[in-house]
Amino acid sequence: MGAAAAMAAPMSWRRLVYSVYSPALAGAFTRISDRLFRARDRRGGSSVLLLAPLLAKAAPAPENAAAARCAPRSLHAHFRWMAEHVPAFRVNGARVRVLASPDQFYQTLKARVRTAKRRVVLASLYLGTGQLEQDLVDCVQEALERSQENSHTPDLKVSVLLDYTRGSRGQVNSRTMLLPLLRRFTSQMRVSLYHTPDLRGLLRLLVPQRFNETIGVQHIKVYLFDDSFIISGANLSDSYFTNRQDRYVLLEDCGELADFFSELVEAVGDVSLQLGPDDSVAMRDGMVHPYKGDRQDFSAAASKRIMEVVDVARARQQLLLGRHHQNSEEEEEEDTWVFPLVQMKPLGIQVDEQVTQRLLRDADQDSTVYLTSGYFNLTRAYMRLVLRAGAGYRILTASPEVNGFFGAKGVAGAIPDAYTHIAGQFYEHVRRLGQQGRIRLHEYHRPEWTFHAKGLWYYLHGQDRPCLTLIGSPNFGYRSVHRDLEAQVAIVTENERLQDQLREEQEMLYQSSSEVSGSTFKQPDRHVKLWVKLVTPFIKNFF
Repeated sequence: MGAAAAMAAPMSWRRLVYSVYSPALAGAFTRISDRLFRARDRRGGSSVLLLAPLLAKAAPAPENAAAARCAPRSLHAHFRWMAEHVPAFRVNGARVRVLASPDQFYQTLKARVRTAKRRVVLASLYLGTGQLEQDLVDCVQEALERSQENSHTPDLKVSVLLDYTRGSRGQVNSRTMLLPLLRRFTSQMRVSLYHTPDLRGLLRLLVPQRFNETIGVQHIKVYLFDDSFIISGANLSDSYFTNRQDRYVLLEDCGELADFFSELVEAVGDVSLQLGPDDSVAMRDGMVHPYKGDRQDFSAAASKRIMEVVDVARARQQLLLGRHHQNSEEEEEEDTWVFPLVQMKPLGIQVDEQVTQRLLRDADQDSTVYLTSGYFNLTRAYMRLVLRAGAGYRILTASPEVNGFFGAKGVAGAIPDAYTHIAGQFYEHVRRLGQQGRIRLHEYHRPEWTFHAKGLWYYLHGQDRPCLTLIGSPNFGYRSVHRDLEAQVAIVTENERLQDQLREEQEMLYQSSSEVSGSTFKQPDRHVKLWVKLVTPFIKNFF
């Protein structure tokens, strides 16, 4: 593309955006679109130009409705509505890979960090303090050292986003793990610590450090390396690298999608406390403080900054539909759609909640949904939709002994029993409605392991492979919806190899489970003490 043409493209976007959006949003769109056009030119094309089939007006329904449900090419008719809420990115399904184990997750993290050339973005609840975590930090250091050796102006930038409360707990914590890097590579390193606006005043002074994270945390888990990234529910801690079962999907060479998540983490970082080389924290100039400033002002400013990323990306995807399609061979390769879903209710953002509710509500009568969460604590809205839906549900959760709180001291030790109580109540409700055949509850069992996997797999009627999965940080519970910052993706795919991977992942998890029956909750080890039943509503809202 010549210089004149390169200038003309962003200018045409400016005119389009100013005609549709406010000047403030248009200005932000201009900055991001300029950068994205330059990135696209380097990569030689843009996959988002291929989204027209997804958003195009649906074709008339064929006479054979059952055949339509089974036809792979009808997937866009089932799920194109998501693009009304969020950006829609179309990618080649061969670039999406399911990671099967904690060790594979860990080894991939280290390998990708070592080879990153432009950017490393790590968003997690916290970074642990053991040897495995130190080895990961050493990989970041190696990458930064190599960057400095290879260029007079180092290109590699490292951005880490963690939760302030969890990352600051104890004398040795996430902050102390990262300070040596921050001191040595100040110009290349950024560490942001998100602090919920709900933990303030007397509440902040009175809640013990061990429990202050229950008020709300930064819970997004995205690990990005140049134009590839892993989205997961796993944190950067030794148990998640060894024997804590979670889910992990690697998306490779998906530049525009990686740009989106990099910008999302940057936006959350902008409204977070910045860690200094001397272990001090401070807000960026002009930003409202999360617990010293006005709560509504902070939430409004943070919401505006974060939704700017979502809205600009979505607008760009829609506007790109007006451009010419790529050739049919390239269109055939782009067989997978990825929809980023963000939930940040303390900031007034509830996109993930809206999309998840519609998925649960609209699941076809003859379809099957496999839904899993490490903590069985569906919100009332989600539970109501599951109970009223026509689809079959297979719900997987942790058995008491693989719950991460099993054996903990004090109130935390009651959490597994509280979830047993919640599951028992749900099962009884299903039984009273005569829905045991349609809704089945399973518990994960694995000696010496804990269970933290969350998400869902959606099987259309007559299909033996899932066509959609949700994967990311939300647990479908009260905290995920109302208290924490969450992000996941909905992956809709026609790629049979990717569908096979997703089926194998789902089957692997469920093979380590047993189905719950009425007798399960009558076993002596399932007895729930009265005081646990009384505190269960509290636990549902905070754990």
